[in-house]
Amino acid sequence: MIFAVNIAMITSTFPNNERGLALGLNAVVVSLGVSAGPTIGGLITQYLTWRWIFYVNVAPGLLVLCAAFYVYHELRPAKGRSSRFDPVGATLLAIGLSTLTLGLSFGQEWGWLSVGLMITIAISIVTLGLAVYVEGRIPHPILDLHLIRNRTFAFANITFMLCMMALFAPGFLMPFYFEQLRHFTTEQTGLMLTPLPLTMAILAPLSGALADRIGSRWLSPIGLAIVCFGLFLLSEVSAQSSMWDIIWRLLVIGIGQGIFQSPNTRTMMGAAPRSAQGEASGLLATGRVIGQALSVAMMGTIFASFGGSMAGNILASHTHQLSPAKISSLQQMFMGGFHAALMGCAAFAALGIFTALARGKGTAAESVR
Repeated sequence: MIFAVNIAMITSTFPNNERGLALGLNAVVVSLGVSAGPTIGGLITQYLTWRWIFYVNVAPGLLVLCAAFYVYHELRPAKGRSSRFDPVGATLLAIGLSTLTLGLSFGQEWGWLSVGLMITIAISIVTLGLAVYVEGRIPHPILDLHLIRNRTFAFANITFMLCMMALFAPGFLMPFYFEQLRHFTTEQTGLMLTPLPLTMAILAPLSGALADRIGSRWLSPIGLAIVCFGLFLLSEVSAQSSMWDIIWRLLVIGIGQGIFQSPNTRTMMGAAPRSAQGEASGLLATGRVIGQALSVAMMGTIFASFGGSMAGNILASHTHQLSPAKISSLQQMFMGGFHAALMGCAAFAALGIFTALARGKGTAAESVR
């Protein structure tokens, strides 16, 4: 919810020729938080307990909540132009998306052919289908179907979702690589995860400003091409790779994500009319969550099916009891699953290149009406 509201306010506040830079600066703040999170979380779990990861967020959350009341100032819609809330559509979408996310998140644990998974997916399909039916027949829908039919908007959102499918799983898999295979501490693991978001923080405002000058037509596919190449490079690491050998590969991925994200968000939000900015940012957030859930579900399944999960658990808890030959065999099994999952991520990034190109020039759509 915070993500959607923030993007909508940025897009509505800044003029078209400054919107890319504004979105890039917003990405800087997000990236700095993402880069600091693993390191701080590693320190907390190493010296306190994992519960403190939640405790420490209470005070900053209250502080931000209070600050928001004084900082956020939004223009109210003109009298007579406000629309009614759509409780039926909101309920159907909430049930459909939550059951879809639930099924994807626990599919591997329950089993991909289990009764529980089938029920959640069936509920999701039925409720989302009903939501589309209802939203097309009421005067004030929470989901404007005309927005989804906009080619530029739809393909930009699909591209963003594919980007999340490509980039979320590496952040999920890398801690297993560092801690189970390489026996890094949680603190060291957190530090090793920071290069990617820090690189994105540097590139995002630059790519956003460049998109304001030349448009987003080529920046998004170029960024995803670099992401795809970086994921391929990351899939080539071994159990003996040096820290620098891993870091420079993460830097390549961060460069690609930094080039991609601000221009793509600019295009997507610019394709929506001013009256639908909140709706558009909500769909952007929805695509992000679905992409992340699909990424973990699919790449986690690939990793486990190659034996990577089992090998990692054994290496993490029984290394001292294993012979060198057995350790080497388990390391190869782990890396086989790791490489396969990362290649799957690279495939999603490659697909995103084509969807980014398929959205068209979008020159007229990039200015909010």
